[in-house]
Amino acid sequence: METQTPTQPSQPQPTSAFNGTNGQPKTTPRRFIRPRASITENPDGFTVHVEMPGVPASGLEVTFENGELTLVGHRATGDGHEVVYRESQPADYRRVFEVDNTIDAGRISASLDQGLLTLSLPKAEAAKPRRIEIGGLN
Repeated sequence: METQTPTQPSQPQPTSAFNGTNGQPKTTPRRFIRPRASITENPDGFTVHVEMPGVPASGLEVTFENGELTLVGHRATGDGHEVVYRESQPADYRRVFEVDNTIDAGRISASLDQGLLTLSLPKAEAAKPRRIEIGGLN
């Protein structure tokens, strides 16, 4: 379900911007932190928990396209004070999961509570286990 290896941090991702000179694109490297995630499964679907401390709900982007669930969390930038010492990385979060067609993409939901993003990925009805009645028995 995952496209990145668990022990590797994300690599800087290019962000395209126009430099205003003849409309030529300019690529600026952008750093992302790969947030930690936990995935559980039940008969109705999957639940994904992703740690994104410092990200407000307005700073979250959750998209599903071409079988990929992409999560981007933009952390709030400083409060206007000069940083004199920092141990945390001043980067945004990004995580991509490859999702198969057993998920009902139209019913994916997300919530954020105290820096923990929770996603519900319900299984499509056709993918859920079901009991098949046997006919012709007397």
